Amino acid sequence: MNTEDFRKHLHSHPELSFEEHSTAAFISEQLSELGIEHCPIANTGILARIEGKRGNLNRCVVLRADIDAMPIKELTGVEWASQSEGVMHGCGHDCHAAILYGVLKRLQAERDFEGTLLALFQPGGEGNPGGAMAILEENPFKDYNIAAVIGEHVDADLEVGEIGFCPGKFLASEDELHFTVKGVGGSAATRSRIKDSVVAMSDLILRLNTFNSDVCTLSVGKVVADGAADIIPDECYCVGTMQSFDERLRARVKDMIAHTAEEIEYKYDVEIEVDIRSGHPCVENDAQLTYEAMLLADSHGFVVKDLEQRVTAEDFGYYSQLYPSLFYCLGVGRDSGRRHTASFLPDERALAVGEEFMYQLALNILNK
Repeated sequence: MNTEDFRKHLHSHPELSFEEHSTAAFISEQLSELGIEHCPIANTGILARIEGKRGNLNRCVVLRADIDAMPIKELTGVEWASQSEGVMHGCGHDCHAAILYGVLKRLQAERDFEGTLLALFQPGGEGNPGGAMAILEENPFKDYNIAAVIGEHVDADLEVGEIGFCPGKFLASEDELHFTVKGVGGSAATRSRIKDSVVAMSDLILRLNTFNSDVCTLSVGKVVADGAADIIPDECYCVGTMQSFDERLRARVKDMIAHTAEEIEYKYDVEIEVDIRSGHPCVENDAQLTYEAMLLADSHGFVVKDLEQRVTAEDFGYYSQLYPSLFYCLGVGRDSGRRHTASFLPDERALAVGEEFMYQLALNILNK
């Protein structure tokens, strides 16, 4: 099977985070046909292994691709559109997995490299805390000297043939914020008898918004106040996210959130339950790996783009906390549309670019 057909199969059969059973079975089948050693990991993931013909086999490069899809009803209109109602590869993970498959296919055919190549088809990339944590809990790299963990993400802000890099801190940490405001509801006409959960929650959201800065973003995206035009509910609920590039600031803002909730409780005589669910850490690229990859991309005729830090999160950050890592962006063209939308459709030509660069990058690091 070629890379394009592999991608189309995954695109037609998307599965949500940690539900990628058919996806994993398909990947396993294709790897078996190529004679590539592999095993399950993190329940619905696949870990593949190819030994080189030269050098110390304990020296290792890990290539990672996420495989899960999103709860979106696809509207692309392509013949190979999603056959799973309300589920779509709206983030390009089908492309990531197909590129990794193509790289493995070439490396298995040659095996003309030093050390060992490990490949992760990772589940739960869209989940929180994400599949990377589940992978690392199994400690699959304990017998290897990891030279690099490599990952990529498709990027519609870059054209096909462009590859974007950012040395150092690249993507932000992310935490989920859950708040339940408990008051005393009742008729809107009897305000003296109620403790208004809606007003208290509104004040809380406005106060949280003041925490936004160049190095920290905080947003509330879901609000539930199940009352009526003239009925104040006993409880309200809201949920949001916080992103940051600094771990000390991240911890400090969490303390500020808790203190603010206490102030709102006192001001409105309500009770606020604060549930901060820690998510992905920052993605921090190894500087030397990044600059060497940029030179390699340029030498092979790709257009190298310098990227700024982005206040988006990726569970790849768990790998970058433990091992030398590189996470870069692969251009799929502005005509692809916006990620996480029903019409997102990466340009298929980007698959060949992504495969060639990841292949060359893996060989470059292994044979260094």
